[in-house]
Amino acid sequence: MNFSGLSAFPLTVFSDQAVDLKATQQLVRRLADAKVDSIGVLGSTGSYAYLTLAERKAIAAVSISEAGSTPVIVGVGALRTKDAVELAVDAQRAGASGLLLAPVSYQPLNDTEVLSLYRAVTDAVALPLCVYDNPGTTHFRFTDELLGEIANLPNVASIKIPPLSGELSASSDRIKKLRNCIPSNVTLGISGDHSAALGLAAGCDAWYSVIGGLFPITALKIVRLSQSGQFDQAKAEADRLAPLWALFAKHGASIRVIASAAGLLGLCGQDCLPLPLSTLKGADLDELAQVLQDLALS
Repeated sequence: MNFSGLSAFPLTVFSDQAVDLKATQQLVRRLADAKVDSIGVLGSTGSYAYLTLAERKAIAAVSISEAGSTPVIVGVGALRTKDAVELAVDAQRAGASGLLLAPVSYQPLNDTEVLSLYRAVTDAVALPLCVYDNPGTTHFRFTDELLGEIANLPNVASIKIPPLSGELSASSDRIKKLRNCIPSNVTLGISGDHSAALGLAAGCDAWYSVIGGLFPITALKIVRLSQSGQFDQAKAEADRLAPLWALFAKHGASIRVIASAAGLLGLCGQDCLPLPLSTLKGADLDELAQVLQDLALS
């Protein structure tokens, strides 16, 4: 698969603290119908770290089936290398188009350990793999040198980088510097939705998107404008969503806001996250409802 364009990351829906496969399937179908470039299941928005291996395999299987011809990227990050390899093998068997792998840890990992993780997974399967650089959740910080080593492993096809900040020139320089460390066939994708337009303008190939998992048409508009070189218009559309980005920051993680929004849209119940995570309540939920009404997202 080609790791470019809009990769939309849907929620994994919970009902009474059990995985709701039917509601999760519905979210995946909405994305396939919207014709996103790929669907990323079992990422951070998909609550992969809170799931058993059996639950993760079930979600991967139903998502791949429901997505039809839309490529599905399956998150396989786990505390133990053994489990990451098992999940990768299962995803390949189920028909996934690609993998997403974060260096999940409890004890802090060093560069040698992280490299061994990626080597073990890429040795076990033939699927193209995206490196998930998310220091906010893994507390591991990749150096450019380590990313270069990993990017030269078999089947590594993309790197999902953390949000960029600052001026476009500085962000473009950052992307150019990173590209100098990796093979030309490895794509770069931006995460952190508030940073998406900047990342695409700076030279990223993909947007690995939280809002794309619930509002694919809105996210696709930003990506398609960027792909056609209309970066000012893409930025204007992203800036229009500033009230939503502000709620992401206010509540500490985008998943709380997106899960609450899914409930407001009637796509799942309001308590659709795995405890101890909680959706918004009271005045916070009312504020989100007003923001969604004002922005008219789709």
